[in-house]
Amino acid sequence: MEKTEIEEISEMIKIARKAQQIYCQTFDQADVDGACKVAARVIYDNAEMLAKLAVEETGMGVYEHKVAKNRNKSKGVWYDLKDKKSIGILNIDEKTNLIEIAKPIGVVAGITPMTNPIVTPMSKIMFALKTQNAIIIAPHPKAKNCSALAVRMIKEAIKPLDVPEGMVQVVEEPSIEKTQALMSMCDVTVATGGMPMVKSAYSSGKPSFGVGAGNVQVILDRFIDYDLAANKIITGRSFDNGIICSGEQSFIYPRDHKEEVFEAFKRNGAYFVEGEEREQIVNTVFKNGLLARDIVGQSVQFIAKKAGVSVPQDTKIIVVEANGVGKEDVICKEKMCPVMACFHYDYFEEAIEIAKTNLFLEGNGHTAGIHSNNQANIIKAGIDLSVSRLIVNAPCATTAGGSIQNGLPVTNTLGCGSWGNNSISENFTYKHLLNITRVAPLSTRIHIPSDEELWK
Repeated sequence: MEKTEIEEISEMIKIARKAQQIYCQTFDQADVDGACKVAARVIYDNAEMLAKLAVEETGMGVYEHKVAKNRNKSKGVWYDLKDKKSIGILNIDEKTNLIEIAKPIGVVAGITPMTNPIVTPMSKIMFALKTQNAIIIAPHPKAKNCSALAVRMIKEAIKPLDVPEGMVQVVEEPSIEKTQALMSMCDVTVATGGMPMVKSAYSSGKPSFGVGAGNVQVILDRFIDYDLAANKIITGRSFDNGIICSGEQSFIYPRDHKEEVFEAFKRNGAYFVEGEEREQIVNTVFKNGLLARDIVGQSVQFIAKKAGVSVPQDTKIIVVEANGVGKEDVICKEKMCPVMACFHYDYFEEAIEIAKTNLFLEGNGHTAGIHSNNQANIIKAGIDLSVSRLIVNAPCATTAGGSIQNGLPVTNTLGCGSWGNNSISENFTYKHLLNITRVAPLSTRIHIPSDEELWK
């Protein structure tokens, strides 16, 4: 008799719990680190093949960029996890004698998207193995084959290390019903994908970590190398045909430097549309105020052809000058393709207000960028913008999700805080899959102030 969807998930949870108990009893810190390294290496070593399958199955993105993503994310996540303590005593405070002891949560539901179908399952599996948690991956139905293959490859790679069967599993034939059942039966959900799915995770009745919508606003300050800034912004906007949630969406430039800025962008592969062409592009990217699904992750040439606009063959992005800010122009919203909006400002505070208005429309809490040599302006943007990450003088798409050089944990799950209806305002990593027991004795080293000392 064929199992129901709920019975199938229930059986997977049962197997995961049994495996997790054995893993906790038999794997020490060196063992879990070894498993994480092997999981990363198998994705790194098969980057090309997995990238090819991802592009073929999902029909979106850029093969070369997915290869780079598979390599860089596997290297970056392992770099972050190696030598980090995640089992037993984490810390003893010398002053208070407070002892922090790490404990696993149990079984993790890893919900993964079609935009990052290889590296998102990989990173979630690595975070789970690092923290002695079992994990069940539920991939997006439109990326089920390449995601399941990546998971199976990781399972085969860690098998010789005696990782118990069932520590890592994948829902081979995913569905909404199975994903909802998984989220309701697991101990914690890590959901990466569209907002309806993230909301479903938060309403599952179990602790959940989700992501918010992106709409990255990038401010160009005065007295910078505009060619350098344009190159980095276009690199970010065009990466994987714009499907990265942390990819640049708009740039905000000083009005008195318009000609200099636009020429820099044109030299680096931007094509500016105006008049009838502008309306054709906007109406192709958005239908009735909503992002058109058929242009997501598609190339500049595909979008231009669909819009009936002729662009040079070497065009990397299309730029649309906005007719207003926030709700005044639909182009201010997130565009998951190589199309950008641009805005001018007269003074720096106005640039911040433009960015804030667009973020309030969509993408609040996610990421913003700034290209500046003025530390005061960089700090001001960090203080005034309601984002969890402010990327400085770098491509947002490839560094907001973590970089060996910028101190942000390498991940594919970017928390957006309460601004984006998320539980964390930082990059999700292994530490979020730990329960911490705090052993708290009274320390004689700490002086208890008298009432007079305290209130004077």
